[in-house]
Amino acid sequence: MSRRLWSWSIFILALTGVVAWRIAAILLAPQSSDAGISASAPVAETAEPISPIPESVPLDPRKVSLGGRLFDDPRLSGDNSTACATCHVLSKGGTDGLRRSIGIHARAGEINAPTVFNSGFNFRQFWNGRAVSLEDQIDGPFLDAKEMDSAWPATIAKLKLDERYKSEFAAIYRDGIQPASVKDAIATYERSLITPNSRFDRYLKGDRGALTRDETEGYRRFKSYGCIACHQGVNVGGNMFERLGIMRDYFKDRGNIMPADLGRFNVTGIESDTHVFKVPGLRNVALTAPYFHDGSAATLEQAVVIMGTYQLGIAIPIDDVALIVKFLRTLTGEYNGKPL
Repeated sequence: MSRRLWSWSIFILALTGVVAWRIAAILLAPQSSDAGISASAPVAETAEPISPIPESVPLDPRKVSLGGRLFDDPRLSGDNSTACATCHVLSKGGTDGLRRSIGIHARAGEINAPTVFNSGFNFRQFWNGRAVSLEDQIDGPFLDAKEMDSAWPATIAKLKLDERYKSEFAAIYRDGIQPASVKDAIATYERSLITPNSRFDRYLKGDRGALTRDETEGYRRFKSYGCIACHQGVNVGGNMFERLGIMRDYFKDRGNIMPADLGRFNVTGIESDTHVFKVPGLRNVALTAPYFHDGSAATLEQAVVIMGTYQLGIAIPIDDVALIVKFLRTLTGEYNGKPL
């Protein structure tokens, strides 16, 4: 296949992916409680396939404050040692920097912890998409024996011993401290963890001086290679499922197949969902190494090379890899008005 014909093939693939994403976003929005964030928050108009993160989202500040305390509270774990924040460290890009997270009793988990930043913009939660909302997601780590190994009756009893919690919950929730209200508060806090005003967002809003020439060229190549087919929208991903290893068998090459590698098959039991995962969002991606569900890529450069090999079926030239990485680094935003 000639280089020109290959380029046109990649362009058509990217265009098809963007159109498919837009249709999926419209169809899925009513079913996902998280979809309301991006739908209700105004953003600047852009002709680009990536949208700026809104400056704010409409949330109850009381729930945000309460949820933040719960997020940091190790009493939610079975032995009072592990909090949500243990694996989702805001100072580390909302992750823990480990290939596989370490939970209660120093037990190693089965998968790389995704960032909690901008998670409210994802159309599903977890790598295999088994939770449709942030509220549903909380039971996963909370009940998992390798993560927090907890149970709702015991946790609710512990929280009710805290007079401050009792007062705050009573002021916000009619039923006080209950599993549903704890989930609602934590999920509301997580929805507040947005990182707007990246240099790329400023570029999208019209500040063409926000990016260097190399960064702009990196974005152009990110689109021309077809990366944009899966990584678009406000979160530069997080809005569709895709197989890891479209053009070449990633898992055969890597070896040592683990249960988590089966991806969505573990949710649906459908053979065609084997090795299918939620496409990760790329916001703040420069801060969230290692990459992929298995944490197999230690650097952004490695991640781009692997994506070229297994998703596009090409060897991206090293100079182009460097340019794409320069673009990806412009996706680092601000949290509470301060650069991450």
